Amino acid sequence: MLRPLFFVAGLVLTGVGIVGVVTPGWPGTIFLILAAGCFARSSPKLESWLLNHPKLGPSVMAWRENGAIPRNIKFIAIGSMFISMAIICLSPAPHWVDWLVGTVMVASALFVATRPDGPKRAG
Repeated sequence: MLRPLFFVAGLVLTGVGIVGVVTPGWPGTIFLILAAGCFARSSPKLESWLLNHPKLGPSVMAWRENGAIPRNIKFIAIGSMFISMAIICLSPAPHWVDWLVGTVMVASALFVATRPDGPKRAG
């Protein structure tokens, strides 16, 4: 019964992931990982296409095999977090928001930084 929902979610996530792959500073791999998970539950054919795609598949496979994130993607992700945090700190938001967002950003950056390196991002 959930299969059609997983299928549609997989298509949407693949689209967002492709935009992320070609747009600097926009995350793409996480959406492709989620899309592959959705396709695993709805369309083995599309899951196989995504995993075997020469530009989209290597990062998804690296994550599935050993939780790896390519080094250049780590730099982009952590840099984007730093820039976002600077913008939030310069905004008129209350200080508790700065601390809350800062804590989440530091935890996220540590998670990303401590993953094994994966394949280099294509293109």
